[in-house]
Amino acid sequence: METILFYILMFIVIVSALLVVNTDKIYRAVLYLLFVLLGIAGIYFMLDYDFLGAVQLSVYAGGVAVLFIYVVMLTEKVGEPIRKIAPFRRMVAGITVILLMALALYAIWSFDFQEVTTKKEVTIREVGHALLSYEKNGFILAFEVISVILLAAMIGAIVIGRTKKSKR
Repeated sequence: METILFYILMFIVIVSALLVVNTDKIYRAVLYLLFVLLGIAGIYFMLDYDFLGAVQLSVYAGGVAVLFIYVVMLTEKVGEPIRKIAPFRRMVAGITVILLMALALYAIWSFDFQEVTTKKEVTIREVGHALLSYEKNGFILAFEVISVILLAAMIGAIVIGRTKKSKR
């Protein structure tokens, strides 16, 4: 039963992710992105990562709702199609995606994964310390990188949604 649910969630995530980049309307792209994030949260819950699932729902899915309300709905171009991208830019983006996917797959296949045999109880205090630590096992750099990426996404949404002032 879990396998079937996993495949259903992965199907939703993959199809929604493809629809995000291929849709013509901003409104639909944001809605599909919300489905992607909800599907990922469902996978976290299936893996018994309740904390990560809750963070996924509250931070990312909630962030998409805020992005939808404040950036997309406040523009005048909500119902209009998105500008078509030049074929050269599509080709450069496709090559970049393929190279980054190859790099990620190489990193995954070359890493020596170890099976975890013991289950250790971890407190929220330890999780918080690990997330905000800059020491050996800290993740503060990842948070900083994600904040820059979210800022770039917000700026991109504003640039897509802005209207040109008519000359009088």
